[in-house]
Amino acid sequence: MKIIKIDSLENFSGTVLVPVFETAAKDLVPIQFEGLEISSRLFSGKKDTYYLAEKNGTIFIFIGLGKTTDYKSLKTNFRRIAFKEKDTFSSNVSLFLPDVFTEELVEAAILGLLLGTYNLGHYKKQDTHPFLNADFILQILSANDFSKSIDKAIKIARAQLEIFSLVDLPPNKVTPKFLAQWAQNKGNHYGFDVKVLGLETAKQENLGAFVAVGKGSENEAQFVIMNYSPKNAEANLKHLGLVGKGITFDTGGLNIKTSGMVHMKCDMAGGAAVLGAMQLIADLQLPVKVTAIVPCAENSVDSKSFLPSDVIHSYSGNTIEIIDTDAEGRLVLADGLSYLIKNYNPEYIVDIATLTGSSVATFGYECAALFSNNEVISKKLQEIGEKIGERLWPLPLWDDYKKDIESDIADVKNFSGKPVAGAISAAKFLEFFTKEHKAWAHLDIAGVAFGDDEFAKSKHATAYGVHLLTKFIENL
Repeated sequence: MKIIKIDSLENFSGTVLVPVFETAAKDLVPIQFEGLEISSRLFSGKKDTYYLAEKNGTIFIFIGLGKTTDYKSLKTNFRRIAFKEKDTFSSNVSLFLPDVFTEELVEAAILGLLLGTYNLGHYKKQDTHPFLNADFILQILSANDFSKSIDKAIKIARAQLEIFSLVDLPPNKVTPKFLAQWAQNKGNHYGFDVKVLGLETAKQENLGAFVAVGKGSENEAQFVIMNYSPKNAEANLKHLGLVGKGITFDTGGLNIKTSGMVHMKCDMAGGAAVLGAMQLIADLQLPVKVTAIVPCAENSVDSKSFLPSDVIHSYSGNTIEIIDTDAEGRLVLADGLSYLIKNYNPEYIVDIATLTGSSVATFGYECAALFSNNEVISKKLQEIGEKIGERLWPLPLWDDYKKDIESDIADVKNFSGKPVAGAISAAKFLEFFTKEHKAWAHLDIAGVAFGDDEFAKSKHATAYGVHLLTKFIENL
């Protein structure tokens, strides 16, 4: 896609996108643009509506924004147009930007248009979206220069589209080695270092919890470590650590799942969010140091699988009693957190995972569960999530819940065995492995990483966390 700025539509031929704020339904003054008049009885700019008109061979798509708009709504509106009206696009499309549009709204509009090019049919024959053709030109009709916002939106979209694919592709494609190779390829392209520990090396490093989860699969587990520093980095940069759950498929292990297994290819969505964030952070050249770990494994059923009631040794040196093999995500995260803290000791830590059904039972599909021992980090994550439409809401880490992970035989157990407070006890388990780090947050994204919407007939990836983590880091 090529993007250029224009001052008028003189001699323009193609498709024009016109965002419109809502007028009163009985307003006698029609919507007017470039000599076109649209009666408010036909179209009033109501949110989530749009209207097509044609004049002299040019198609005008009026996009209803409602009385006011926000980042998430605008992004969805423009994604809808790009996704549903692609047959109306020629190689020339002009986007009119109203004077009231801020940098953030322009970013949201461009991001939405690009996300609208995504199609879930990876293994189906399909036509290329017009926006992805080499000769496609998007012309920006505006009195202001929004080139920085547009460039940023393109980079965000590039990362999120990658993560859509990673999470949506089938597990026989996206194996632990596939994710590790993806990280290495992106590291080479965007400029961050990648180190991968295979199964034997992980054993030598005493990553016992990580090894236990992956040993029942023929797809070898991969412990992916990424490091980013900006070019010409200054001294005393802030250092942030990320850990993402990279379970490429979760059968539940010997505590095998009885329902919903078809969607378990999405159990690496937290790890994918970290991978996408690393691409985006490096693409934006943010002035911060980032170390990210994605423990990638497949939780499968085999004679070598770990057993309920096993006691395993973790990287931290603590022992873990296995109550439920389907509580495997917290095991790989425990080793990821311990490895990160011992070897890199970042100032801030955020882990992200599709961890518990309990978080879905609590919040549904509207927001992620947030746990943190640091009020500043907690508030900043919430504020940023609200701005970009990736919401979080806090749950407590009270010591009253410690008893849920106490074990008679080991230092800690991986599951309370109770049908209540599952997200909280999982967070308390992770907290146990943070060595009382003073600036840690855990995001349980089980309800928001994979879902239903108008852009496909089945559940699919949302890329939740890619933008959130990057913007959080950007605003440290």
